This record gives sequence, structure tokens and C-alpha cells, in this order.
Amino acid sequence: MTAMPHVPAAVAAAPVVELRDATVQLVPGRPPALDRVFLRIAPGERVALVGANGSGKSTLLRTLHRLQPLTTGALHTASGARQAMLFQRPHLLRLSALRNIALGLWLQGTPGRVARARAGEALRRVELEALADANARALSGGQQQRLALARAWALRPAVWLLDEPTASLDPHAKREVEALIAEFTTAGQPDGTPTTVIFSSHNLGQVKRLASRVVYLEQGRLLADLPVAEFFNHEVLRACLLYTSR
Repeated sequence: MTAMPHVPAAVAAAPVVELRDATVQLVPGRPPALDRVFLRIAPGERVALVGANGSGKSTLLRTLHRLQPLTTGALHTASGARQAMLFQRPHLLRLSALRNIALGLWLQGTPGRVARARAGEALRRVELEALADANARALSGGQQQRLALARAWALRPAVWLLDEPTASLDPHAKREVEALIAEFTTAGQPDGTPTTVIFSSHNLGQVKRLASRVVYLEQGRLLADLPVAEFFNHEVLRACLLYTSR
């Protein structure tokens, strides 16, 4: 498949994150997990990463969050642009739901009383305030993902990185989490700056609902970067349908 470079008009502005000729080699002698990827994302964009299992989606997200170092190339992040990353299965501490949120704020220097108040506000935003004292690991899968969203929202991130955040949820929980993602990322920051979201998904309906731009990966290579409407009118869609039907 031939690469289809696309630079949306919004990306002409200073990017919030940018990868330049980025390669990630996880295992010596094996094909790279990311292969010479160029990607510029402007503030406020909603970018979906699609591709088969093993195409490089999770590696790309982890690289953008600096959890995975580059082998070659460069990563630029806008100064002061705080990031939060959510995984398919949330990493929660064996603490109450409230303390899972408050601890992250406290570690970033927020005074304890303020951290607890903001944690309570975050729980209300995701309708989990009644479970504030419940052990986070005893919550249902959908509740845990909502808690993870609340924890991220409390940090006021300018960039959300979401690795298949609804893949393991039942249909009802999936709709709840998707609605919260749309709400949080559409609302923007308290100071009025836009929120950027970059998420991976196998759910093409979800991509249509949440994304403004689609990046298609195959074997670590970026093969398409298109506005969502153009992507779903392109032949590359057929390749995506093959892996979603498996």
C-alpha cells in the first residue's frame, strides 16, 4: 500500500506533539515496531490510530508519552503541554477511588486538601462519587475505566493518549466511557486552551464518532493520514474492515 501523506490545515500551527523520522527497534534483528514515522499533531485535534494487532499503535502512543524511547529520530512536545495516558486495562492502586485520584495530584505538588477536593470533583464528573471510599480494584471494568478517566481529568492534561480505552468493556460501559472521552476532550482546558486526543481503536464506529483525523499503521509504517471523512471514503477502509471482522 502506498503512503498517503496529509497535513491538515490545523497542523500548520505549532504542533503540540511531533515525531520526526521516528524508529523504535524493540528486538534486534526483527522488523522495527515503528519505522521512520513522521507525525505532527496540532492542539485540539482528535486523532485515531487504526491498524491490525501489531501494527504499532500502542508503541506509537507509548513513544508519544515517553514510556518507550526512540531508537532513532526525534520527538518534540510543546512546552507546558501536560499529558495523560489511559490503557486498555487501567493501572489502579489498591486504595480507595478517591485516593487513587488525590495521590496523583499530591505527587505533582497539589496540597492535600486541594487534591482531595479536586478528586471529589473528578469522581462527580464520572458519576462515581458514591464509590469514593471503595477499593478501586474491586470496581467493575467500566467503573475502573471511568475512574481512570477521572484521574486523568483531575490532572488537567492538554494531551490525552488513549490505548483502546473501551476494548475490554461491555456495550453499556463502552458507551459511558466513550461519552466521557467526548465530553472531556470537547470541553477543553480551564484556561480555554483546546484539548488534544490521540487514541487507538479497532472500532470503526467509534473512530467516526470521536476522531477528526485518522492515521493508519501497518507493520510499524504510517501508510495513511487523512481527515476522517476522506479516510472512510478511501480504499484503505477495506483493509481495516478485514482485521475488524476477525
